[in-house]
Amino acid sequence: MKYSKATNYALHTMLFMMAAGTDKPVGVQQLAERQGVSPTYLSKILTKLVKGGLIESASGANGGYRLKRKKEDISFLDVIHAIEGTASLFECSLDHSSECLIQQVMVEGEQKMEQHLQSQKLSTLAEKITVVL
Repeated sequence: MKYSKATNYALHTMLFMMAAGTDKPVGVQQLAERQGVSPTYLSKILTKLVKGGLIESASGANGGYRLKRKKEDISFLDVIHAIEGTASLFECSLDHSSECLIQQVMVEGEQKMEQHLQSQKLSTLAEKITVVL
């Protein structure tokens, strides 16, 4: 299964912010440089994370972004939903009844994957790395 580059950048950004372990806002420039991505592009991703309630922005000379929720409460699925939305990945394209047996198997697989991603917390990974601001 493949997910978008935006989701990849969002997951890495959240991991970096958690590992940094600071309540001070981190600037978009610093976050972008760390991943080798354009600050403009990353700003769009950060906006989705703000709308998803995962981070908040702070304006001003020392502004930037910081976690809004407790890091222990943020799962992989939370970040993925903030970027990709919550629509099902699997939709049967054939025009037949809603009782499609193939669709049922695919939806069950998606539910299991979502349960796993919900149980995986980024903070667990953040504890394993050291980040210097």
